[in-house]
Amino acid sequence: MAKEQSPKISEVRPSRLSGLKLGRIGEIISELKKTRWPSRSEATRLTLLVLTIAGIIGIILGIIDMGFSRLFEIISEG
Repeated sequence: MAKEQSPKISEVRPSRLSGLKLGRIGEIISELKKTRWPSRSEATRLTLLVLTIAGIIGIILGIIDMGFSRLFEIISEG
């Protein structure tokens, strides 16, 4: 009886890049060209808006945290 050879790893599991074909890259580039990118002023305005909202939420959560800290101090003293 002849010994059966196990298949090589490359035959069993193709590499990750083998699934990515050249045609797909062209499709990706064409889709990116269709995208409407924001202007510099719009990107700046939206970034400032996000930072402002994040700061406000941070302050609110900080105040709530301080309140709970004081509450637990009062409870633990009693």
